[in-house]
Amino acid sequence: QLQASGGGLVQAGGSLRLSCAASGRTFSYAMGWFRQAPGNEREFVAAMSKSARNTYYTDSVKGRFTISRDNAKNTVILQMNSLKPEDTAVYFCAAGLETSDWYSYKYRTTPYDFWGQGTLVTVSS
Repeated sequence: QLQASGGGLVQAGGSLRLSCAASGRTFSYAMGWFRQAPGNEREFVAAMSKSARNTYYTDSVKGRFTISRDNAKNTVILQMNSLKPEDTAVYFCAAGLETSDWYSYKYRTTPYDFWGQGTLVTVSS
């Protein structure tokens, strides 16, 4: 249902563009990006309502990352600029029904029903 891509190795200060290709009905869901560094729990990065009118970011990426939709390609994008070594992680895209639970708990993994396989982002100092 979800296929994430675009990860790689980049120097600090560089940029990467992650894509999440959604098939079937998942593209009409609310979408999120999470990341998981070695030894850490999966953490929220960004989310977007299905209309794309509402976007949300964790404080550490505000002003550097942008979540958006490409409706023509059924793809959700995470544009990552000014990358830092602490952004190094496996990044996962996720889709969830846009319910009141999603709005209340969108920063957690629980309201997301579908997950991509993850794409590794490594930022060197």
